[in-house]
Formats: sequence, structure tokens, C-alpha cells
Amino acid sequence: MKHLFFLFAICFSASLLAEAFPKADAKEGKKLFAEAKCSTCHVSMVGGDGTKIFTRPDRKIKSAAALLSQVQFCKAQLNVGWFPEDEEHVAAYLNQQYYKFK
Repeated sequence: MKHLFFLFAICFSASLLAEAFPKADAKEGKKLFAEAKCSTCHVSMVGGDGTKIFTRPDRKIKSAAALLSQVQFCKAQLNVGWFPEDEEHVAAYLNQQYYKFK
């Protein structure tokens, strides 16, 4: 019985640590983010180096789903031609760097 509880505890904790975008590659997302010059738009919106858009107290993104939706919106605005997996890569990068959604 003790072993069963231990096994359950391990499985449960692993699920809590699951990534929001498990099939995505954050390193690839960082590259795509840079190539699309996303920061240029962010700088024009919030100044500085543009990262305040991710860290400001009143940010609109409150979940992994909202983050992916915002990446998709920005992709359309910039017309960068990313595939859905590219969107997830960028969302994974932003999540890893700023949001930390599970």
C-alpha cells in the first residue's frame, strides 16, 4: 500500500510540472521570435526593449491558451507565415521566458 501511494504521488507531481506546450521547442520559438522582429512592435507599444509587454501588472495574457491565441493574432498582423507548430514554438519560448504557465 505504501508503494502504491508513493507511485501515485510521483505521477501526480509529474502532471503538475507538465509543460503548457509539450510538443514545442522553445529554442526554435526564440529563433522565430527574433527572425520575425516581434520586439520591434513591442518596443513601439511599451517602449524600452519591449519586454515590459510580458511583465507589466495589467497584462492580458492569463493562461497558456490565451498566450497561444495572442501569438496567432500577432502572426496574422505581421504576416510572417508561421505554421501552427511554429506558433506553438513561439508560445513555448514566451512561456518559458516570461509566463511560466503549466
